[in-house]
Amino acid sequence: QVQLIESGGGLVQAGDSLRLSCAASGGIFGVYAMGWFRQAPGKERELVAAISWRGVSTYYADSVKGRFTISRNNAKNTVYLQMNSLKPDDTAVYYCAAVRTTGVLTTEGDYDYWGQGTQVTVSS
Repeated sequence: QVQLIESGGGLVQAGDSLRLSCAASGGIFGVYAMGWFRQAPGKERELVAAISWRGVSTYYADSVKGRFTISRNNAKNTVYLQMNSLKPDDTAVYYCAAVRTTGVLTTEGDYDYWGQGTQVTVSS
């Protein structure tokens, strides 16, 4: 059983940056593909970015391309989401998720393990 704990959320102004972290335990982190999802009030949860088990392949939603960067440090069992040029539309609860596979998965239902989420609020 993999446990995921997100951190790094907060209240920032438009244009600011934040780095989210997701620490994993309970499994061999290096065999899991990881994803960052977000859910804004009244909206469905959506994939923001995903990364393959070795970090070779990544995926980004169109809305965050060029602003967000996903990365991982398998030695530290941690995946990161660097968020730059934040916008009010980025306001949401951000979740990390894991699935034991080699590739990049983009469907919420494909992920087996989820964190509790961290709130990101961007003021205008």
